[in-house]
Amino acid sequence: MINNSDITQLNRFQKVRLELLWGMCRLIAILPYWFQYYVLQEFIYCVIRGLRYRYRTITDNLRNSFPEKSDKEIGKIRNAFYLHLAEMMVNTIVQARMSDEECRRRLIFEDGNEIPFDFTDRTCVGLTSHLGCWEYYGFWGMWLPNHILVAVYHKLHNPVMDALYKRLRDHSRELPVPAHESLRFFMRYRNGYEGRNLLLGLISDQNPPRYTDSHWFRFLNRDTLFFEGGEQLALKYKLPMFYFTQYKIRRGYYKAVFKLIYDGTEEVETHVLTERYVRMLEKDIQERPEMWMWSHRRWKHRRDRKGKPVTRSTNY
Repeated sequence: MINNSDITQLNRFQKVRLELLWGMCRLIAILPYWFQYYVLQEFIYCVIRGLRYRYRTITDNLRNSFPEKSDKEIGKIRNAFYLHLAEMMVNTIVQARMSDEECRRRLIFEDGNEIPFDFTDRTCVGLTSHLGCWEYYGFWGMWLPNHILVAVYHKLHNPVMDALYKRLRDHSRELPVPAHESLRFFMRYRNGYEGRNLLLGLISDQNPPRYTDSHWFRFLNRDTLFFEGGEQLALKYKLPMFYFTQYKIRRGYYKAVFKLIYDGTEEVETHVLTERYVRMLEKDIQERPEMWMWSHRRWKHRRDRKGKPVTRSTNY
C-alpha cells in the first residue's frame, strides 16, 4: 500500500533516481533463480567479505555473545553471516516482481501452512526480530484473511531509499505505519480497520532509546535494553501476543513459526512477556547464529554501577 505523498515530496532528481533504482530491481527480479542466488548473491558475498563490511562490529558482537567459541569458530559464523546478508540483499530486490502467490511460496508455515492459533476475532501483537529474512515478515498478512498486518517501521534518512523500500514492500494485506505514528494509529483502529482486526507487527530486537528507568534483560551474555511497547499494549488491552521466527529451507525460501507468548488473559508481572520474547529469540540465535543481524550496534548502551544506561563512546 504505497503512500503517494512520499513520492510527490521528492524533487525531480530524486524521482529520477528512484525510478532508475526501481527499474534495476525489476530487471534483476526477472532473472532466473539460479542467477539471482548462485551468481549475484555469491558476487555480493565476495564483495562485502572482501571489503570486510563492519568487520570489527560483527567480530566483537560474536566474541562477546559466544565467549566459549574459538577464533576459528567465530570466523566461520562471520563468513556464514556475510553469505546470509548477501542473500538478504537479493531477497529485498526480487520483491520488485513478486506476486502474492510467489510470496506465499517464499514463506510457508510449519503446520500445513496454517496459523496454529485461533485468534481470528482478536486484534493481536506479533513480535519479530532480525533473525532470518525480516523482509518477508510482511508476507504473513497474506495468511490471515481476518487481519491486516500493521508493519511498524522506522523511516530511512535518505528519502529516495525510503520510497524505494516502501515500493518493494508493497504487499496485499500489509499496512506500513511509521514508528512515530504507530501508537496513534493503534489507538484509532484497535477495534478494527476496514472490517479486519489488526496484527501489530513489531521488530523488537532493535536498540531502543535509553532512559534512567529502563529495564535490563540478560541477552547473549550481556545486559541489554529491549523495546517493551508490544508488552505494554498487550497487557493494557488484553491482546494475544506471539513470537514469530523463521527457519531457512533454501536460499530465498523460509519456514515460519508462530509461538504463543501471551493469551490475553494470563495474569503476569511487568517485563515478563518481554522476557519470554528475549529467551525465545536468544535460543534461536544460539541455534542459527548466522541468521541474525550481527552488523548493527546492538549494544551501544551499557550499565553503570547504579544500573543507569550509558552510551559507549566507541564509534564503529
